[in-house]
Amino acid sequence: MTAAASDSLAGKVAIVTGGGSGIGRGCALRLAADGAKVGVFDLDPGNAKAVADEIVAVGGAAHPVTVDVTSREQIDAGVAEIKALYGPATILVTSAGREGFRRFLDITADQWNALVSVNLTGTFHSCQAVVPDMIEAHWGRIVTISSSSAQGGQPFMTHYSASKGGVITFTKSLALELGEFGITVNTIPPGFIITPMTERNAEKGRLGPGGLDAVIARTPVRRGGQSEDIAAACAFLCRDEASYVTGQIIGVNGGRTTTSTVF
Repeated sequence: MTAAASDSLAGKVAIVTGGGSGIGRGCALRLAADGAKVGVFDLDPGNAKAVADEIVAVGGAAHPVTVDVTSREQIDAGVAEIKALYGPATILVTSAGREGFRRFLDITADQWNALVSVNLTGTFHSCQAVVPDMIEAHWGRIVTISSSSAQGGQPFMTHYSASKGGVITFTKSLALELGEFGITVNTIPPGFIITPMTERNAEKGRLGPGGLDAVIARTPVRRGGQSEDIAAACAFLCRDEASYVTGQIIGVNGGRTTTSTVF
């Protein structure tokens, strides 16, 4: 299906939340290319269908599901839908997320709760919905998508950074609890990946002086990351070869330090 395609995940069923765009789309495409049948979960039904159609068009198996990850009922229904179609999901990538950029004193309680509800509680809902089938299979792979801003902080993103920091500690704790069942749980905190979200921030001047070009110049590998970079790391973590890797923070950031205070 692609230059990186393999059959390393043949027979596996995967769910990717936020799979309709950006990093989630990249992960869905890569897991499908490696042989998994993919449930593409997304709040936007058009985006979910477009990615599923893209996978099917090149010979893969994928099914779109419209899901709001803040709703446990929708998550449970989506997981059941994929199970009825393909069998139980034993791979989960939690890429659904919401950004926030606001001066700390201007953040309202509703804005705080909205980000935590999607980024952290949505991860909780998604994991809890699929773990029983993973335990039964005595095999599972969970990859959460956190953020490098959760490691070093980010001005004007206190609510976002805090919610993604919660994802990191959630991941490490869950890994300790589920290891005995053959389930690994790891997190990838992307660092400056060029997605539609990044481009919107650049247009709004949120990347600082010089915009995208300046950020790339400060990145050791001298390029912005792509969703495929995250997807490649995600695919490795989902393979049998990664069975001894769990509870880890796998930074994919082009060598950027996580203590930087600017994009």
